[in-house]
Amino acid sequence: MTVDSQTPRRAVAELERLLPAERVITGGPEYAAGTALWNGAVAARPAILLRCTSTAEVRAGVRTAREFGLPLSVRSGGHDWAGRALSDDGLTLDLTPMCSVHIDVEAGRATVGGGARANHVLAAADRYGLVAATGTIGTVGMAGLTLGGGYGPLGGRFGLAADNLAGAEVVLADGSVVWTDAEHEPDLFWALRGGGGNFGVVTSMEIRLHAVPTVVTGKVLYSLRQAPKVFARLEDVLSDCPDALTVRTGVINGPQGKPMAMLWPTWSGDPVVGTDPAGPVRRLTRLGTTAVAEFETGSYAAATAARDTMFPDGRYVTIRTRSLPRHTPEAVDALVQGAKAMTSPLSAFSLHHFHGAAARVPWSDTAFALRKPHMMAEVIAVWTPEKDSGRHAAWADAASAALEPHAFAGGYANLMGPEATDQIPYVYGGNTARLLAIKETVDPDGVFQGIPLPKAASRALSHR
Repeated sequence: MTVDSQTPRRAVAELERLLPAERVITGGPEYAAGTALWNGAVAARPAILLRCTSTAEVRAGVRTAREFGLPLSVRSGGHDWAGRALSDDGLTLDLTPMCSVHIDVEAGRATVGGGARANHVLAAADRYGLVAATGTIGTVGMAGLTLGGGYGPLGGRFGLAADNLAGAEVVLADGSVVWTDAEHEPDLFWALRGGGGNFGVVTSMEIRLHAVPTVVTGKVLYSLRQAPKVFARLEDVLSDCPDALTVRTGVINGPQGKPMAMLWPTWSGDPVVGTDPAGPVRRLTRLGTTAVAEFETGSYAAATAARDTMFPDGRYVTIRTRSLPRHTPEAVDALVQGAKAMTSPLSAFSLHHFHGAAARVPWSDTAFALRKPHMMAEVIAVWTPEKDSGRHAAWADAASAALEPHAFAGGYANLMGPEATDQIPYVYGGNTARLLAIKETVDPDGVFQGIPLPKAASRALSHR
């Protein structure tokens, strides 16, 4: 979209007429802070950054963007690697001030502001021995994670983050505000659970909480040459894996700077079982000869926050995603060969374990369609700023292409960039037609452009 140079000025004047002037930011330190994302490679810069503190201010921003024909985006955690939090030359609604969390202990629910991060939610819930289903690190925005699906360490026991969404307040494209849940605006509620931020601005959510005072987490590393044997034996472990155990796997650079096979378990059941030398968690240390085997027992909130240092802001990132049915020998070989070809010591493969409660949700109950047990693979290229960035993206493309023959069609939309044209038509499977119909109803002009949506339902492939 091409925007006339005078249009942002007129939009600024209108916003300053409607709202306190300090909410409307076009430059200076606040602008720099509000446009700094996790991925330092993102070059998009909005003409206007609107720091929203209320639903009313979000409504004003949506209506002004529409009135002046400005591209619109929503910034929550700012962790989307593709930079969709920022609308280049447009208007970005910065929800980070809206980060309140209210815990209703008796109901087992949290009311979460649209700008809250996972750490905000977990810290508030932890005071009562409660947890929320989140992703693997705490700096991710809770709304963006939830709307796109939300794989995480508690998925086997409690499902995706999206499965724990109980209701949401949403500002629609026409500036109206609705509450949606299973009984109110049920089509919109269905679409929000996996369809991403394509339907409106979620200014607050109600999410389910669960009583898990402590978890057992750990990291087990094996040499890369053991990967075929370790992952083959892991398949036997996962075949009868209890819901309380979710095992993230992958390949990362180890303490000696060499790629290593990784197992990263989280046990959310009885801590006695989680720490038992003969139990399912410690069984992961007997799949080969370990180089590292570290475990700890503590709160889920603390374990999640501790991982944040592994993913600091400002590095350059590009991600590809595939959904693997299992750790087949062919898929493992692709991982090993990809690891040997890594162009940066910061890059990695991360495979998220999808099983248990998440896999028992019928595929048509939410927009998130792939409900078969699988491993969601992230091909993560990470590097520090340099001139020859293209080689890292080329590595990610090659590694993703090598996994493609062993993967389900589609992939995880929350991690999928716009260039994944071969995958996007298949992401929502048999849910595609319904999802696009809801999009046409609530946002026919395409005001909201979140994670990728297919262009035509006829090309979709069912995940049934």
